[in-house]
Amino acid sequence: MASAAYEAARILEAGCDGGAIKEVRQHGHGRTAHNMSSSSLRKKSDLTLVSKVPCGLLRTILTNLQEIFLGTKLFPLFPAVPLAVAAHYFYFGSAWLFALSLLGLIPLAERVSFLTEQIAYYTGPAVGGLLNATCGNATELIIALFALQHGKIELVKWSLVGSILSNLLLVLGTSLFCGGLANLRKEQLFDRKQADVNTGLLLLGALCHLLPMIFKYAISSGEGIIATGSTLDLSRASSIVMLLAYAAYLFFQLKTHRQLFESQEGDDENDDVASEEAVVVGLPCALAWLIGMTIVIAVLSEYVVSTIEAASESWGISVSFNSIILLPIVGNAAEHAGAIIFAFKNKLDITLGVSLGSATQISMFVVPLSVIVGWIMGVQMDLDFHLLETGSLIMAILVTAFSLQDGTSHYLKGFVLLLCYIAIGACFFVLKNPPNQTHNVQMGVPTITSTVQVAK
Repeated sequence: MASAAYEAARILEAGCDGGAIKEVRQHGHGRTAHNMSSSSLRKKSDLTLVSKVPCGLLRTILTNLQEIFLGTKLFPLFPAVPLAVAAHYFYFGSAWLFALSLLGLIPLAERVSFLTEQIAYYTGPAVGGLLNATCGNATELIIALFALQHGKIELVKWSLVGSILSNLLLVLGTSLFCGGLANLRKEQLFDRKQADVNTGLLLLGALCHLLPMIFKYAISSGEGIIATGSTLDLSRASSIVMLLAYAAYLFFQLKTHRQLFESQEGDDENDDVASEEAVVVGLPCALAWLIGMTIVIAVLSEYVVSTIEAASESWGISVSFNSIILLPIVGNAAEHAGAIIFAFKNKLDITLGVSLGSATQISMFVVPLSVIVGWIMGVQMDLDFHLLETGSLIMAILVTAFSLQDGTSHYLKGFVLLLCYIAIGACFFVLKNPPNQTHNVQMGVPTITSTVQVAK
């Protein structure tokens, strides 16, 4: 009886009505793999002291603050946010500002996932899933938009390619490796249907990346090819195709084949993550916190973009290595940790949903959206990610697809994926960028046009 009263008090303090709770309990809200992964880093808040506050309004405010900031295991990283702001205004140095901003982005990204899940309790699975599909990689998207605003096209390309490589090789590889070692005497199985859908879309994205590069080299080689447009035109057309494919993917995921993507939460009653189905933040508060944290992420992203070259020079590391390796690891650290935890628990469907789902979202949504936004801003952002980056991306997709083709997993598959990631990371570590390469805005710079005549 006491526990029931305590739960009712939690719901009332969060500002939730009974009808919404009843609907959630009857129909659920379609928790996705991203939600499940991030929730593995959450912890239940002790509201004993807050419940003794006499003032109802103050009690509600304190309850929301406690749920937002103390409801995550990443709470110790929150001080990095005000420290980053202080480093900016008191001129601590670019390296300190860059490092503190990266650390501050880790808990903020996890809290955005938490808030989108809370909103999904009220909006239902379709709207909640759509919100998660657009906010799941908010950090990468915001960093890309600020880099475009500064004209740092190469930084945008490196960070987006790095996000896809990180999800496919580092996250999935570490998860399969650790999960295989933890379940040596169990055969780890997963549903291939979701993996096949994601790998198919990733191959489509790789084709759209490859075509502008091949188009450019075919024209410049003088093979008698006549072109009526530039690689920029082809990139913009391909981006529209990719966004249409992503829209079809969302309709497939949220409407017609939702059962393939909804995480099965299992029968383990002792699993706190699986059994946690309580609304702890009201809808107005969740929306307000989501907007506020998105603004803070934007501020820290601005710091990251403006200081990455100086920090790279200070550390003696190339900008490409920081963009391709360091930024993606930090941006998705919360989801990545959750994916590994579920691999330990032999729940590979959730792990695959996180790694492949994030890679698909970056490839088919964030990348083409960056091209379209650059088009609107007058920045000549294209899909030609250059030979080394595109080759690494295609090989990562192919290795991942072959590793998942039989629906089973063991530690050797994860180890091979990890070694692929280490090899690619070593390549970009030894690659030194020319000075000011990331400032190649290409605004107003002419692109390859149709000047090649047919060979006689």
